Amino acid sequence: MAERERSSGAGRLLMGVAWAMLLVGLWLWGHEMSDIRQGISAPTTGDIAAVGRPPEVRLPPALKPLGNATPQRIDIPSMKVQAPVVGRGLDPQGAIDPPPFDQPGVVGWYAAGVRPGAVGTALFVGHVDTETRPAVFYKLSAVQPGETVRVIRDDGTVAEFTVDDVQVFSRDHFDAQQAYGPRESGRAELRLVTCGGTFDRASRTYTANVVVSAYLTGDGL
Repeated sequence: MAERERSSGAGRLLMGVAWAMLLVGLWLWGHEMSDIRQGISAPTTGDIAAVGRPPEVRLPPALKPLGNATPQRIDIPSMKVQAPVVGRGLDPQGAIDPPPFDQPGVVGWYAAGVRPGAVGTALFVGHVDTETRPAVFYKLSAVQPGETVRVIRDDGTVAEFTVDDVQVFSRDHFDAQQAYGPRESGRAELRLVTCGGTFDRASRTYTANVVVSAYLTGDGL
């Protein structure tokens, strides 16, 4: 029984994260190859559970994008997260290669894509859990619109983002362009991605992905 439980936990980590990363990788592949704006899968109408943006939340104006700089750390005060950021590429299947499984407290950034703070959408990914404990993005689905995400960059600046949307996308009718594509042209945007929904033991994957969208609203030293 102990061996089975260990094996099940390892599968939960591996397949759950692989699913989240694959969705991002598929969007990157389709976007870079064809620049299709309408997405690469079936419409998501009726298939999204979202925190969304409560009408009473007033969001600040977007800040003009910053210059290019490499992220070193991400701070999410509402989650009490202060985590190192490592650059990641694509695996042989075209999915973003997540942080190592033995480093659940590390956040991965798609290094061939947009740098956080520059114009476009920067993509960050992280584990939701391990076989024994929560991981860095375990509380990501609890983030609220209006909250702050800070990315410390290697030029000494801090790119401050404001969360404007939190969504849980079903894997069955997933529209990657809607999840990861830019919300407004010309802005510096950020996506934080992890697994969500429930863990399906039959397929050994999570049933959804949590996607937090944010945009640049401040900078500092």
